[in-house]
Amino acid sequence: MKKNNNNSQQLKPEGPWFLFLTVLVLIGGALLIVFSLQTTSSSLLSCGGALGRRALPSRNETQLAILHYATSRVVPQQTFEEIMVSFNVLQSIGPCNFLVFGLGHDSLMWASLNPGGKTLFLEEDPKWVQTVLKDAPALRADTVGYRTQLSEADQLLKHYQSEPDCSTEKSFLRGNDKCRLALNKLSDEVYDTEWDMIMVDTPRGTYFSEAPGRMAAIYSAAVMARNRKKSGVTHVFLHDVNRRVEQMYAEKFLCTKYLVKAEGRLWHFEIPPSANVSGDFCYTTQRSS
Repeated sequence: MKKNNNNSQQLKPEGPWFLFLTVLVLIGGALLIVFSLQTTSSSLLSCGGALGRRALPSRNETQLAILHYATSRVVPQQTFEEIMVSFNVLQSIGPCNFLVFGLGHDSLMWASLNPGGKTLFLEEDPKWVQTVLKDAPALRADTVGYRTQLSEADQLLKHYQSEPDCSTEKSFLRGNDKCRLALNKLSDEVYDTEWDMIMVDTPRGTYFSEAPGRMAAIYSAAVMARNRKKSGVTHVFLHDVNRRVEQMYAEKFLCTKYLVKAEGRLWHFEIPPSANVSGDFCYTTQRSS
C-alpha cells in the first residue's frame, strides 16, 4: 500500500516472496475462473449482498497481476504472515466489498484476491494515483484529502471528546465538517457501500510531523463499521501498530475487545454493528430490548 523507500526489500526471482506472491495471484485467477462459470453474474452475492458496480475482474487484470509480481523487484511492505491474515478472511467471506486505505505495489494482489467483489483504494497523493494506474489501469482508486497532521494526534483526541459531531451517538462522515477526524468528502460510493473488509495502511504516519497520520482513517473506519446495516461483523485491519499513534487510536476507536488476531505489525478487528449497543466506540453499554 505504501510507496517504497530506500530500505525497501527486493524481490529475487528465486526467493520465497516470488513464489508466495505468484501463488496468491494464481489463486485469484483460479477463483476468477470459478466465478466465471456461473450462469449469470446476477447469481453472485457479495458477502450476503448484491455485487457492486465492478462485478468481475477481467482476465487481463489477473494476468497483469501475475506478470507484475513475476517480474517486479519490489515487494509489499507487509510480511508473508501479515498478508496471510487478510488473505484467510478474503477466502472465507469473499467475494466482498473491500476498502483499502492505500494504493501501491500490493494493490494488484488485493484486487486479484477478491474476484467478483468490489475493491476500492483510497490514496492521499494524486500524482501517486496516476503513477500506479498508469501500469495497472484496471484498479479502482479515489483520492482522499486529510484535514489532520501527525503532530495533532493528542489534540485531536481532546477535540473528539469536546465536539458533539464526533460523538458516538451521531457517528457520521458525509458532510461532517465539524469533526476533524471524520473523512467528510469521500465519494458517494464510499459512503453508500457497506464495506465487509477495511484495511488501513496509509496515509503517511511517521516520517514528519506535518504528515496526515492515520488518525482520521482509523476513526472513519470505525464509524463505517459501527454503521453497518447488514448482518455480521466488519473486518478491520490496521498495519504498523508498533507505532504510538496507530496503537493509541486503535485502542480508542477499534477497541481491544474486538481484536481477534495480532500478527507482526498487523491487528485484525471484528467490529459488530452498533444497532443494539450504546456508549463509546468500545460498546461499553448494552441497550435494553
